Amino acid sequence: MAPQTGPSEKGTASIPAFPQLFTWEEIRIRNGRGQGQEQWLVIDRKVYDVSEFSKRHPGGSRVISHYAGQDATDAFVAFHNDKSLVKKYLKSLLIGELAPDQPSFESNKKKSLLEDFRELRCTIEKMGLLRPNYFFFFLIFLHLLVLEAASWLVLWYFGISLVPFVAGMVLFTTAQIQMGWFQHDLGHCSVFRKPRWNHLLQIVVINVLKGLPASWWNHLHNQHHAKPNCFRKDPDLNMHPLLFSLGKTLSVELGKQKKKFMPYNYQHKYFILLAPLALVPFFQLSIFYFAIKRKKWLDLMLVVAFNIRVCLMYIPLMGFKSFMVYYWLSRYFESTWFIWVSQMNHIPMDIDYDKNKDWVSTQLHATCNVNQSVFNDWFTGHLNFQIEHHLFPTMPRHNYWKVAPLVKSLCDKHGIEYKSKTLVTAFVDILQVIAVMVKSEADDICIKTKVPERTIMQLWCTARKGRLDYRSTEMWDVGRNNGYQVAIES
Repeated sequence: MAPQTGPSEKGTASIPAFPQLFTWEEIRIRNGRGQGQEQWLVIDRKVYDVSEFSKRHPGGSRVISHYAGQDATDAFVAFHNDKSLVKKYLKSLLIGELAPDQPSFESNKKKSLLEDFRELRCTIEKMGLLRPNYFFFFLIFLHLLVLEAASWLVLWYFGISLVPFVAGMVLFTTAQIQMGWFQHDLGHCSVFRKPRWNHLLQIVVINVLKGLPASWWNHLHNQHHAKPNCFRKDPDLNMHPLLFSLGKTLSVELGKQKKKFMPYNYQHKYFILLAPLALVPFFQLSIFYFAIKRKKWLDLMLVVAFNIRVCLMYIPLMGFKSFMVYYWLSRYFESTWFIWVSQMNHIPMDIDYDKNKDWVSTQLHATCNVNQSVFNDWFTGHLNFQIEHHLFPTMPRHNYWKVAPLVKSLCDKHGIEYKSKTLVTAFVDILQVIAVMVKSEADDICIKTKVPERTIMQLWCTARKGRLDYRSTEMWDVGRNNGYQVAIES
């Protein structure tokens, strides 16, 4: 490994007069998995060793490790608005640069697409689309505070009979989900120009008003944006395979291994109930585990303070038992809202292992949009513009609709599908896609025989209804008929 430069007398790293030169192959093997577990990455042809720095990376240790051995130029630009802030970190990590005979782009990435995308980013910066509208976000913050106050006032004034109880629960659930969308904006540093102010207000919103650690959320969510729908790199896919079988590639792999943790034939039916139900205890348990393991004592203290505050607000109004029903039902409905909105843009798209695609292809193949409307914008926290959000994660959400036509033009030029659908269609697609995953498993483990197409569909329908469990049979082989792979019992 090339020697790292030490700090100069003034406290900043000295840059060698003759930087060491590297090839893409040398960088590719420093992906954190080889001998010594070195982690190198490339930003604008400069080579950085982040092996030790990844552990103290402000955005989380794993998000930077996911780009070890790869070109991280576009990801770096996408995540960091304040370049002057991060330069002080980069100087001490610089170990060299790409050799002159090495291309600026990895061989598997589309040069023309990235060049056009980088030109597009320069255009939106000049248009001021990365600058926030403070009045817009003030109204967002004000409306969620009104919802939070109204949820308590309804119970205080009208009592805890059925109608005010349900009304208060609806208001509390809505307030909590809208706080989630707003802290999401803050986590992406899109509300204020200075990251510091975003981080401080995010702590207020998610820790104090919502009861979740900001560091925990950022640690998980930054990984999702760095490598969306990439298994073992995107935490949103951690439900595979324990609860659901996701993605054609992963589902086929699961079928070959003959592993079955759940009755996947019915996953399109139990997703509606189980996905949000599993998320509630996962969040509650993981936040304490994360905070204690990583010694995030301030986060832990604020989360405990939130729970004490909520108890003191509501228990005197309704008693402990009624409060437990009120609170956990609200959390379940909030979880349901969150699951459907967050997954409608991703589960129906490509899910696979990391293929180290270029930034644009990585984001476009893993995301789709939901048509714009005033309700859709509010209901989803503008995450109906998931494509624009993933391409430009620090862009304020009120500017997504402005950049959408430019992104569409880029996609049209390079033959990339720009998907946008209605809200109802997006919800239905989740269930349809995870139902098809069962077929993907069955298609890969089958008997070599010639079967009419009608029989193929009958067998598939039988498997869908749960009457055929191909894992319970002993003899299987592979065959095709009329372009279909088929599965029948031997």
